[in-house]
Amino acid sequence: METTTRQMRIEKVSTSKIDQVDFDNLSFGSVFTDHMLVCDYKNGAWEAPEIIPYQALSLEPSAKIFHYGQSIFEGMKAYRDAEDQVWLFRPLDNFKRLNISAQRMAIPELPEEYFMEGLKTLVDLDKQWIPQQEGSSLYIRPFMFASGKGFHASPADEYKFVICLAPSGAYFSGKVKVLIEEKYSRSANGGVGYAKAGGNYAGQFYPTQLAVKKGYSQVIWTDDNTHENIEEAGAMNIFVRINDTLITGPTSDRILDGITRKSILEIAKDEGIPTEVRKITVTEVIAAAKDGSLKEMFGAGTAAVVSPISSFGHRNMDYDLPELSNSYATRLKKRITDIQYNRAEDTFGWRFKV
Repeated sequence: METTTRQMRIEKVSTSKIDQVDFDNLSFGSVFTDHMLVCDYKNGAWEAPEIIPYQALSLEPSAKIFHYGQSIFEGMKAYRDAEDQVWLFRPLDNFKRLNISAQRMAIPELPEEYFMEGLKTLVDLDKQWIPQQEGSSLYIRPFMFASGKGFHASPADEYKFVICLAPSGAYFSGKVKVLIEEKYSRSANGGVGYAKAGGNYAGQFYPTQLAVKKGYSQVIWTDDNTHENIEEAGAMNIFVRINDTLITGPTSDRILDGITRKSILEIAKDEGIPTEVRKITVTEVIAAAKDGSLKEMFGAGTAAVVSPISSFGHRNMDYDLPELSNSYATRLKKRITDIQYNRAEDTFGWRFKV
């Protein structure tokens, strides 16, 4: 069945595959909904988006994505509340960050209308795929890449924007053990660390594999120059609580401007939690761990929202964090998820109805 809405062609599947999905046992990002959005940039302009059945993409071997890595993405979620209403969380922030990444990677910026109207239409079409189990959601992956062909080392002349949807269960369970990295770097001054470029994540895999072999689940990234400043935890922003103060590093060329990070800072301020946005040194964290003033460390990002850290390793020493009955991590995660699932008032104006 084919329809057209606001210059957007919609081709629906003849038969949904939703009945084949076990919604009680969803792993993250491995099951995909019936439809996807595609939009091509050709002849110097973005064409009208289309929604089509989820399917493989066809690219020539000479497509520049394979050779020069022009690829960016975003991570978002859709939530279904008890009244069967569907909500997004700060989608305009994702749109703005997508175009910030696009600019840095010499990819043409996408019109806001294409992103927002396409996103709403696609999520509404596949809203029955949004799980209602506790902690579950519909993960949304918008991405853009160079589809134009040629071996010449230059920006492509054609690009493709795609949105795919994946019903997902709770991302993490339990706390994680992390290793402070002192050799490899996630990003550098003047680089692309602040962009959600695919290559940023590819570069993390090898050092993370080395950490896993040592018994850790993730890496805490430090600055590329001195390896003294704590910057991110795996693919997440990082927060450190010393005594009652919650600290996170400032955004920069090297650190992603996380939407969950920004939300945590605003909620903490609203709840009267002292916060500091400043450099956090490895020396400071180890000293706090030794004298007992280090109360919490946790990662913050779209997939897990908040991921508590149980211990960290540094130079063949492990430092355990205390078990707290009323941790900031638990408190802040509840505030955010209550807003996302429409269980509490949204005084910040973050919730967006589909």
